[in-house]
Amino acid sequence: MTLTVPTWLTLARIALIPVLVVVYYLDARWSNLAATLVFVAASLTDWLDGWIARRYRLFSRFGAFLDPVADKLMVSTALVITVQHHHTVWMALWASIIIGREIAVSALREWMAELGQRAKVAVALVGKIKTIVQMVALGFLLYRQPLLGVPVFQIGEWLLAVAAILTLWSGWEYLRAAWPVLRAGEAVHTAQHAPEQERNV
Repeated sequence: MTLTVPTWLTLARIALIPVLVVVYYLDARWSNLAATLVFVAASLTDWLDGWIARRYRLFSRFGAFLDPVADKLMVSTALVITVQHHHTVWMALWASIIIGREIAVSALREWMAELGQRAKVAVALVGKIKTIVQMVALGFLLYRQPLLGVPVFQIGEWLLAVAAILTLWSGWEYLRAAWPVLRAGEAVHTAQHAPEQERNV
């Protein structure tokens, strides 16, 4: 298996996850800035690897599998350390919604792939908007401190709430798009196993 440039960038994004955790908990005045810069760098690799893959047609099955995994790992890690540092009910709720949706949509895509209908759950516009809002929110939350009098953390909290709402919306859109195929696939599965079930009665 040959690793393409986009795949190397994706692997670099995964490698930045422990770096994010370490610098976030450093006992230093600049730890919040360092954590934010690490997260921003990881977010930029997410955009860059997609751009390079499309521009130079450097697609691979491994890269297609790894890219969303890297995104989910980075986002989940940022959410977990944020909730651990600011453990409020609302913060935990938004984080649970976002992480839960990511797990559910990943499972849905796997199921659709088994049915040969993965394209039905391709990333939609609302999903892209959710990703942008979510990344900005997490960047603000990781920075934590006011900047030039601007309440960065409070803005991040509100943006995370918006991201959670968009997460539910996009999750519903994916499920609605996939539901006819899932029902049809379940009907075929039931019909195929009906004779076997009758023999076991």
